[in-house]
Amino acid sequence: MDIQRVIFIVISMVFINNFILSKFLGLCPFLGVSKETKSALQMGYAVIFVMTLSAVITWLVYRFILIPFHLEYLRTISFILVIAAFVQFIEMFIQKTSPALYRALGIYLPLITTNCAVLGVTVLNINDFFKGSVPIKASFMLATLQAFFAGIGFTLALLLMSGIRERLDLVDIPESLKGIPIAFIIASLMSLAFMGFIGFKP
Repeated sequence: MDIQRVIFIVISMVFINNFILSKFLGLCPFLGVSKETKSALQMGYAVIFVMTLSAVITWLVYRFILIPFHLEYLRTISFILVIAAFVQFIEMFIQKTSPALYRALGIYLPLITTNCAVLGVTVLNINDFFKGSVPIKASFMLATLQAFFAGIGFTLALLLMSGIRERLDLVDIPESLKGIPIAFIIASLMSLAFMGFIGFKP
């Protein structure tokens, strides 16, 4: 595997093409869960786990089911079904095996089902690591790495946002800006800051 390409994927997914701050995907859980650092971190762990395994499963579905049967046009709907089913399976498994962990995650796992960033990374993997219907060299490993570091970037954005919003509780801000309005302003400023990384493309 080309180490230069791996480094590019890491930098790109975490900083340059961050799914929240550059592509504006997954804003609902981003704004809803970023009020406290603890909940943001738990959501981040769940997103990394689901995003990585969803990328693995959807790559296999695309490579060994959709391509052989010439069903590539069903890519989006099949990926949505795979992600939703996978998240539901994980939720049931955790509920049965570890009730304490299930209570700790709470609403975070169901929220991931509606997180368009998870779908976004699976579609991006197919666009980046397939030429037509042929996977490029080390396609599976690169797709898995890209999904994992996309989750890391998502978690980084959540943690930065939650840290800022926790400190806002100590600040006297106008009543009309409290809650979601100030969160959107902060998110836009963070997005502008992350745009500075575009100049550092390898």
